[in-house]
Amino acid sequence: MGAGTLLWLRQDLRLRDNTALRAAAARGLPVIPVYIWSPEEEGGWPPGAASRWWLHQSLQSLESALKQNGSALILRVGTALDALCALIAETGADAVYWGRRYEPAAQAVSHEIRQTLRQRGIDARGFNNSLLAEPSEFLNQAGKPYQVYTPFMRAMLKSVDPPAPEGIPRTLKAPKSWPVSLPLDALELTPKSRWYTRMATTWRPGEEGAMARLKKFVSARLSRYQRARDLPAIAGTSGLSPHLHFGEIGPRQVWHALKGERQRGAFLRELIWREFGYHLLHHFPRTPTEPLREEFALFPWRRQLQGLASWQRGETGIPMVDAGMRELWATGVMHNRVRMIAGSFLVKNLLLSWQEGARWFWDTLVDADLASNTLNWQWVAGCGADAAPYFRIFNPVLQGRRFDPAGEYVRRWISPLASVDDKQVHSPWLAAAAPKGYPAPRIDLSESRQAALEAYQAMRDEVAGIR
Repeated sequence: MGAGTLLWLRQDLRLRDNTALRAAAARGLPVIPVYIWSPEEEGGWPPGAASRWWLHQSLQSLESALKQNGSALILRVGTALDALCALIAETGADAVYWGRRYEPAAQAVSHEIRQTLRQRGIDARGFNNSLLAEPSEFLNQAGKPYQVYTPFMRAMLKSVDPPAPEGIPRTLKAPKSWPVSLPLDALELTPKSRWYTRMATTWRPGEEGAMARLKKFVSARLSRYQRARDLPAIAGTSGLSPHLHFGEIGPRQVWHALKGERQRGAFLRELIWREFGYHLLHHFPRTPTEPLREEFALFPWRRQLQGLASWQRGETGIPMVDAGMRELWATGVMHNRVRMIAGSFLVKNLLLSWQEGARWFWDTLVDADLASNTLNWQWVAGCGADAAPYFRIFNPVLQGRRFDPAGEYVRRWISPLASVDDKQVHSPWLAAAAPKGYPAPRIDLSESRQAALEAYQAMRDEVAGIR
């Protein structure tokens, strides 16, 4: 009989409803949880600064939870295979279990580890800890990946019935002696400057914070989610996305928490939208950097560093865009409706590429998730699956008047607009006196919209000429 099981934790940083943990505990041998800080798993997408801050807090929470359950968390740095082989040698473990990841680089790492360890007689296997269903399980009637959301959603709703989530295993058997662990600070995840202060007061990373947020959402927000989710001035969304990304809570737990709730439909569709992102990433692994619709490789994007910087800083002169970008910098999130507005402005008014937006969101979002980030940016740019047509261009002034009619949201993030009349708070350049401390619009919305349509037509003409 072996000396124990290494539980390789990745993006499943929780004890409840952790299938890999339960399988390890069921062996009746010591379970040795390990987290490996291994940028190789990310390929060209190492976690951004906001995500690293969150990860530090999440690992700290997990360390505490394991300690309370008579266990410990072993931290290592380096390539995952080398770290696991070293731990096998140190502990005599004869099995390594982990939660699957679906990003291309992470899948390649898992495949190499599985092959190498099995050749050495080690029981090496992954478990689904992150999704309602495996991305490979759903194909359309032609046997091909879905590229339209609605039929994918219908197939999921018809077929998916995840088992009820299970709690923490009653006993986590400890080894006779624990292998050496690095201190958490050795991973160097926390930024040296304290720009994250606002994030620290906004969020509670970790499994307990995730469970508390889910409970609050179901009890206080779900009933009005259908309408409230589009209003950025109020707390109408779930706020679960970073907890789901880091696996502090699993989608099965969310699914079952909503069972029996009459008004769960709108939120279930969002949960399945997340699954759709992983479906596309699995079947089209090139899409984090390349458009799914290949003709968009010919789109005449501009290269405008000054325009990009003004968008990043929230200084475009367009209130709904700037408020969203400032919220993002301060809190690590941006309201979903405003993400669409800010994204549309970047690609369809400034004519800057969606890849620029995806890179900035990747670095600044605490819920930066490769599948969701790719899906959403390609959707707003018109170049992805089931994407909004390129010629459908959000007007940020009209969007602001519709979803933030009193200007409460933009005033919260842009203090110079505090005294501007409600009627003009989304177009302050029309006010009798321009607000001090806030820039005039960088571009004319009508002219830039026309330029975008002309650029789109130019791309179509070039594609037609090639064909």
